[in-house]
Amino acid sequence: MPVADNQGRLALPWLAAPLAEALARQRGHATLVHGAPGVGALEFALALAQALLCETPPTHGAPALAGPCGHCGSCRLVQSGLHPDLFVLLPEAQRRQTGWLLSDDKPEGEDLKRKPSRQVRIDEVRALIDWSHKTSARGRGKVVVLHPADALNVQSASALLKTLEEPPAGTRLVLTTADPAHLLPTVCSRCQRLLLPAPPADAAAAWLAGQGLAQPQVLLAACNGRPLDALALQAAGVDAAAWAALPTAVARGQSGGLAGWPPPLLVDALQKLCHDAMARSVGGEGCYFPPASFGPGVPPRLPALVDWARELARVARHADHPWSEPLLLEALVQQGRQALAPAARGAAGRAPAAAPRPAKLQP
Repeated sequence: MPVADNQGRLALPWLAAPLAEALARQRGHATLVHGAPGVGALEFALALAQALLCETPPTHGAPALAGPCGHCGSCRLVQSGLHPDLFVLLPEAQRRQTGWLLSDDKPEGEDLKRKPSRQVRIDEVRALIDWSHKTSARGRGKVVVLHPADALNVQSASALLKTLEEPPAGTRLVLTTADPAHLLPTVCSRCQRLLLPAPPADAAAAWLAGQGLAQPQVLLAACNGRPLDALALQAAGVDAAAWAALPTAVARGQSGGLAGWPPPLLVDALQKLCHDAMARSVGGEGCYFPPASFGPGVPPRLPALVDWARELARVARHADHPWSEPLLLEALVQQGRQALAPAARGAAGRAPAAAPRPAKLQP
């Protein structure tokens, strides 16, 4: 997981201004970073922790430090993931993805055969609390990064409350969330909130172009303007051309181009397609796909799209189910083909008979 490099440059340039503001204004011992997924909440929390632990003071006559220096001993320890005064707590599934492992994690062996937890467990919170009571190794205080706080279950959140309200001297806590409404009110009330906005579209597109993405505006629109999600979409093998071709392929019942898409990605893409089609059916404009993706034909029928949306929402609730991916793909695409049929009328002025609904997928 990238943090500020040895020149103090942030991996995500749009985080520089919010970071400077946080360092100038945040004075509480607990900060809740509210940022949408794909904007860089974890990267921001790590950069803030690195800045709080940085050992290079501002130069004489210069403004207040706007970020970590990147080259002091403390910054280098953060960059290596070995800083003794930094505790990064993620759910096990994200720890495996990012490499921010806990001391008890086993990156190989039997642990890899079981499904990793997506929650922050109470024993992990207790380990955090025990660590917080130890003396700072480098004398700059200690920082906890907990991402995302939404992953706390009721027991682990309750165990954290005392430390969140009254941590040991010199300890700062940085929590992140996509939606504060998902947290216990007692957690939110103990934190100073900081909103992390999405980057401007032109800045995000320029950054994505620098990462090698062609037509970054298309994938940015596909991901609600969230550049990290757009980058992940490209990494999953979905480029701008494949995304723009999706409406036509589904309307024709062609599933070949979607083969290999993981079920969560497939369902999310079809839900966005359904959203844009519903907008077009009532004379509006979609927001996820280029308008040319749908062609000049007659918009589909809204009732059919509503039925498809309900079925997609039901399947999305079972995203972790071990689906037969080819069967799931074919069923969802055929449902989409029927839902996207144009609302054209016959010569006698009557609407065509509705196609029979396909059977519901059973998890």
